[in-house]
Amino acid sequence: MSEDEFYQRAEAVKLDTLSDVNDIGKPWRYEEDGLTVTRTSPWSPPGCHPVGCGLKLYVDDGGRLVRVEGDENNPVTQGRLCPRCIALKDYIYNPARLLHPMKRDPKERGNADAWEQITWDEAFDIIKNEYDRITAAYGRESIVVFAGTGREGGTFAPYGTMCFGTPNFCYTQSGYACYTPRLAAIAYIAGTTYPEWDYAGALPGRWEDERYELTECLVVWGKAPLESNPDGFFGHAVIDAMRRGTRLIVIDPRVNWLATRADIHLQLRAGTDTALGMAWLNVIINEDLYDHDFVEYWCYGFDQLAERVQDMPPEKAAEICGVPVEDICAAARMYAQAKPAAIQWGLAADQKTDGMQNGQVTVDLMAITGNLDVPGGQILPGAGAGHNESGFGFEKGVGEELQKKMIGLEQYPAYCMIILNAHADLMLHALETGDPYPIKMGFYAGNNLMSCTSMEPQRWHDAIVKSLEFCIGFDTFMNPSIEASCDIFLPLSTVAEREGTVFTHYAPCTVTAGFMHKAIEVGETMTDFELCYELGRRLRPEVWEDFANAKEFMEALRLGKKEGGAYFDKVSQNVVCQIPVEYYKYERGQMRQDGQPGFATPTGRVELWSTAFNQFGDDPLPYYLEPEFGPADTELMKEYPFILTTGARTTAFFHSEHRQIAYLRELNPDPIVEINPQVALDMGIADGQWVRLRSPFGECVEKARVTETVDEKTVHAQHAWWFPEEDGSEPNLYGNFRSNINNLLPNDHYGKLGFGAPNKCLVCSIEPLVENYDTDMNLIWEKFGKLV
Repeated sequence: MSEDEFYQRAEAVKLDTLSDVNDIGKPWRYEEDGLTVTRTSPWSPPGCHPVGCGLKLYVDDGGRLVRVEGDENNPVTQGRLCPRCIALKDYIYNPARLLHPMKRDPKERGNADAWEQITWDEAFDIIKNEYDRITAAYGRESIVVFAGTGREGGTFAPYGTMCFGTPNFCYTQSGYACYTPRLAAIAYIAGTTYPEWDYAGALPGRWEDERYELTECLVVWGKAPLESNPDGFFGHAVIDAMRRGTRLIVIDPRVNWLATRADIHLQLRAGTDTALGMAWLNVIINEDLYDHDFVEYWCYGFDQLAERVQDMPPEKAAEICGVPVEDICAAARMYAQAKPAAIQWGLAADQKTDGMQNGQVTVDLMAITGNLDVPGGQILPGAGAGHNESGFGFEKGVGEELQKKMIGLEQYPAYCMIILNAHADLMLHALETGDPYPIKMGFYAGNNLMSCTSMEPQRWHDAIVKSLEFCIGFDTFMNPSIEASCDIFLPLSTVAEREGTVFTHYAPCTVTAGFMHKAIEVGETMTDFELCYELGRRLRPEVWEDFANAKEFMEALRLGKKEGGAYFDKVSQNVVCQIPVEYYKYERGQMRQDGQPGFATPTGRVELWSTAFNQFGDDPLPYYLEPEFGPADTELMKEYPFILTTGARTTAFFHSEHRQIAYLRELNPDPIVEINPQVALDMGIADGQWVRLRSPFGECVEKARVTETVDEKTVHAQHAWWFPEEDGSEPNLYGNFRSNINNLLPNDHYGKLGFGAPNKCLVCSIEPLVENYDTDMNLIWEKFGKLV
């Protein structure tokens, strides 16, 4: 999309109309007990996707942050904070934090002692010289920008499109199995972006607003919202709704806090969610529990869907999923008969080879029960919404001819065009082989890919170190990925040191718009916008001529205005704004650019039979794929008898961040793998004992936690572990590969359209690392002997 189109879409938010609406408490800055208090709405760090939890930052006369509290004025979070926000002061002033630009001789990559401090101008001069050299020899397509989970507003594509002018912006998780299969499913099926549960966050009266209907049944599917606050959703809202009477269905291989309080917990085998969803459709359709009016007027392909799901009766799904058939039927009926009902679907939906089909059946369930765009159901963005900022600057910054060179575009257009990202797995192949062309320069946009987002991380490490002639890292702390492969380090500002914006759910399905206010200044750091602007105008000044400064760039990109920062200054004083929400938009032509009723699809309806999937060469109807590595391969299971699932979040960390923050590390000091007590007894594993995990692709070691939260066939391992207290030089790299569960996960096992990966449904073996076998066994018998 062009800049003009982006401004038009952002204008639809009409933030300037909200200045008087949200005067709900203290001003954005005030004095209290001799301290200056700044109210702000953070993104990251300290962590979480774009929730914008309200913070109050207390600063003394010396300009030092002395206390962090929750902001009770925030209409959604209401003063509640996670440990990461509470520990923000320790994050900011941590002695390991890097506060100045640094350089290192490329010959010294991997040497943690070779860095030397430089100025920003020197850093930009080095980058400019290398950029000119590499692009002259190989073209701009030879640059890759490695995206992280977002430091401000999202993945921040302008680094690639406007700074470097490359078509190769890349999130390195295989099949980009994080949010995008769900996003693509709803985009191709209903012509809109990610549907969220309506928890009244956008309504001025919240739960008591006269337009709101309390959700009767909420399905939490493959999601741990209390620990993760994912993708802009405030997890504690689930508890708020439960207190008001909302009933819960939890679908998860693990038992968590919400599962113990749910009406129904379906503890399915990891990776079988699509079969379960098809069985729900079977029950709802065959028992005539669907919304006839919505199906008749707003759905396309219902008869074909009804025929397809006859292939997955609940009895068959029960056998596949390992869940009692009566529980499957009861859950399907409970969801279908509740008015309204909603589904909170999580990352687990993406992380299987049929991740797109999992998304497809979920959207189908939302649609045929009539829960799309209704109060208390699934809220949808209108016609003016786009997906984050992925299209901003693409036409001018990259150009039509270079766009065609995006890695993976020819093979997987459904993947590359929906997110304007190079295909992750094919980028790895390009780094390894130089095919279709060499990749010679890299930039880590707040990303620690070798610890967190990349499967087979040693393979990514070797490919990057071998291929890239020059690489830049941008972050708050040194991490293994930067240490291994970068020549320039650029320091990032924390939330307390920046101005900026936070749109929940990456802007398409915005509930609140939050604003960050600078309260302190530490070191010589820059925000994402400042770096993008300063670097971009040096490398490609012709692309940046429309922006007078970094603040104007932020204002234009996030708010659709260009008033020299004056517009941002005005609306940001609200600290947080609830974005006006409309329901039943498809009835009034608010879901389509042409203003006609219906959805923005070729048929104008929610396409249960997907014309887009059909066009891209995939089955237009949902289907289940048995995990490639699992019970279907009996020989494999003899060597690797457990189903491995991984990635569940902990309150202590945000993916690979915070391991060096003492208070947070104390909450979770070691990498943990959860195993069932019977497994511990059978294998002689004590609680707290180190164990080795192996799969067909690699191995790592973690500490066993003996717990009934997983069944006897399942183990769950924490992800993104490294040890900043250890030696950072090669080959140790802060112990990056020792407890890295991604060692066990493969690349190149994604679905037909390029999406999905088996990260949460692989197989593994587990064995104790015995130091004192007699002592360990005594501990097992003392704790679990009664089970024998």
